[in-house]
Amino acid sequence: MSDSHSSTDARSADQRRPSQSILRHVAIGSVLFTIAAVQPVAAQDSVVCSAEKLPGMVEGFFQITTTLGFIGLAVIWQADSLAEIFTASPEQKKRLKVHKRAALKSALILAVLGPLYTVVASIMGLPLGDCVNLTPW
Repeated sequence: MSDSHSSTDARSADQRRPSQSILRHVAIGSVLFTIAAVQPVAAQDSVVCSAEKLPGMVEGFFQITTTLGFIGLAVIWQADSLAEIFTASPEQKKRLKVHKRAALKSALILAVLGPLYTVVASIMGLPLGDCVNLTPW
C-alpha cells in the first residue's frame, strides 16, 4: 500500500515540474517582452504634449467635469435643504444631512484632485504634468 502511494506521489511531482518550468518560461518571456515593448514608448518624448489639440482638450474636459460637479453639489445641497424643511422625522433629517456631507466631500475631492495631479505629475515627470494644467480656476 505504501508502494502504490509513493509511486503516486512521484508521478504527481513529475507532473508539477513541467508546469513549473512552463510557468517560469512564460514569466521570463513576458518580462522580456515588457522590456522590449516599453523602451520604444519611453523613447518618445512627451507624445501627449506634442499633439496639437490634445492638451487643450484634456484641460477643457477637466474644467467641464469640475464645473458640473460643483453645479451638482449646489443642486443636491438645495434639494436636501428643501427636503429637510418638509421632513418631520428626525431619522430622515439625519439621512439628508449625511447625504449633504457626502456631496460636499465629493466636491472637495474633485476640487483638490486636479491641482494635486498637476503638482505630482510635474514632480514625477509624467507627460501630462508638463503641458496640461488641471486646476479648475
